[in-house]
Amino acid sequence: MVTLTINGDRQSFDVEAKMPLLWVLRDVANLTGTKFGCGAGLCGACSVLVDGELTRSCVTPVENVEGSDIRTIESLASKQHLSAVQQAWLELDVPQCGYCQPGTIVAVTALLAEAPNPTDDEIDAAITNICRCGTYDRIRKGVRRAAEIVAAT
Repeated sequence: MVTLTINGDRQSFDVEAKMPLLWVLRDVANLTGTKFGCGAGLCGACSVLVDGELTRSCVTPVENVEGSDIRTIESLASKQHLSAVQQAWLELDVPQCGYCQPGTIVAVTALLAEAPNPTDDEIDAAITNICRCGTYDRIRKGVRRAAEIVAAT
């Protein structure tokens, strides 16, 4: 039995301690916004926030995050408002196919928490998510727009 706090809700799951967090989120907690990409922690599709730190959930055993605050893409917006990053993504039509975007949005959220007005070099260093559609220029524009939205609030 593993007890996790996911998006503010404390829940217990009858899973193996070594089970990757990704599969607990998707298959047990039914939070399917976090995606499977490579299974090796390289592509970023599975990105979540653990205690505010960007984490690749496909290579993180649930036993390593017990007692932590886990936030998924589902937690970034309220019922009334999108997050600044989500708002920027919609305004600029950032995604193409969109599969990688939940992980990218989570990564950008983590970046903006650390660097509210990131440079291109900071964006490139922090956002290592792989986009098979190649929308990297649009992602960079989306990061800049999200930074503007955050600064205006």
